[in-house]
Amino acid sequence: MGRYIGEADRTQTALFPESLDEWIDEDSTVRVIDVFINELDLRALGFERAEPAATGRPAYHPATLLKIYVYGYLNRIQSSRRLETEAHRNIELIWLTGRLAPDFKTIADFRKDNGEAIRKVCREFVLLCRRLDLFAEGVVAIDGSKFKAVNNRHKNFTEHKIKVRMQQLEENIAQYLAELDRADRDPALVLPSKVARLKERIGRVKEQMSKLAAMAEQVKASPDGQVSLTDPDARAMTSTARSTGTVGYNVQAAVDAKNHLVLAHEVTNQINDRDQLAGMSISAKAAAGAESLTALADRGYYDGPQIRQAELAGVTTLVPKPLTSNSRAEGRFDKRDFIYDAANDQYRCPAGQIAVHRFVAKENGMYISRYWSSSCPTCPIKHRCTPSDYRRIRRWEHEAVLERVQARLDATPEAAKVRMQTVEHVFGTLKSWMGPCHFLTKTLPKVRTEMSLQVLAYNMKRVIKILGARKLVQAIAA
Repeated sequence: MGRYIGEADRTQTALFPESLDEWIDEDSTVRVIDVFINELDLRALGFERAEPAATGRPAYHPATLLKIYVYGYLNRIQSSRRLETEAHRNIELIWLTGRLAPDFKTIADFRKDNGEAIRKVCREFVLLCRRLDLFAEGVVAIDGSKFKAVNNRHKNFTEHKIKVRMQQLEENIAQYLAELDRADRDPALVLPSKVARLKERIGRVKEQMSKLAAMAEQVKASPDGQVSLTDPDARAMTSTARSTGTVGYNVQAAVDAKNHLVLAHEVTNQINDRDQLAGMSISAKAAAGAESLTALADRGYYDGPQIRQAELAGVTTLVPKPLTSNSRAEGRFDKRDFIYDAANDQYRCPAGQIAVHRFVAKENGMYISRYWSSSCPTCPIKHRCTPSDYRRIRRWEHEAVLERVQARLDATPEAAKVRMQTVEHVFGTLKSWMGPCHFLTKTLPKVRTEMSLQVLAYNMKRVIKILGARKLVQAIAA
């Protein structure tokens, strides 16, 4: 073949055959997977069949099936059928499993039946990272992102979607009836075949309207006003959109600011992040094993009780407050222009008047105090303050916690940039790995298991990048 590198003869036999281990490089990630899973106490983690049965056909050891899944997610192979194929032809997977090749049903059932144990394996790797002192700075960024479920948006129903669809169907029926009226007035204008098709379409539309009416009752009975047919736990993350929006899950993550490792994660089907700050920050603090932790989050996490709960747990939060008032936009004073006097429990307004405490009311489980000044009606700058007779100021009983958070945020202007650079690329990486349809499984427990495998693969790849495969293998075996 001329001056080319020559290929080996496929029929040539070797006197001393190469061992399977010689085909795997010392720096290969499969060696990390092998050592990490071999060091786990699978029985304590709760894996089924970690203790072999005394009778019946022998089963695959859970370590073998777990190695297959970790390897698959580390190499963007999530499908059990594709994993079965790879177990027969992939030299790394053949080495990892010791030439075992379970069928796809066995592989799929393992993930389905060991969800909680798999999630514990993800936490075990986080504990390994803590032992390797990879969370030294004690700063995490918290954010959420919407991941697609196995549920087409047309198979998800909300009250708004049903209303819009009903309106469309009514318009279609009106159009078809107008065509039939035209045919009745002058049969020569419309062919008989078209009349038959119009009547058939009207029948189909009425059938769709009947189904939508039944679906409307299901939506009304649903606690959150949504029904998904393919994956019952999936939710429309933008429920007011007419035909757009992601039907899926809200994935939460707390990411270490130094090495960009995921300390804690959770999968929910809540459409916003308002109630997630305390849980995520406390979970991250426990995972890091730190006495204190600084948590960065965006405006979507701003919630007084959640911030206070995190602060009481030893988490220092930096969460910007959403600017929901129209006063500043309309050229009037907003709440930040009123100075609170804690000693006397009163506010001083921009005009120098005192807004005294009037009463306390309970709203949504929070005690809110009201303040206003008797001088408001005669104030010379009232037009810059309020269009009402009095400018009423609201104050939560634990408002001092929120004021401390705002003071910290004012002193840390780079917090928003650090948060964005820390956590958002993690979600981008995970979505790139997971492909167009992010999750392959249905219902919340199974989706949580799948997300744990993704996070485990992400963390493992990050640590290999930071330390190197050989050093990580030595650290695990130590």
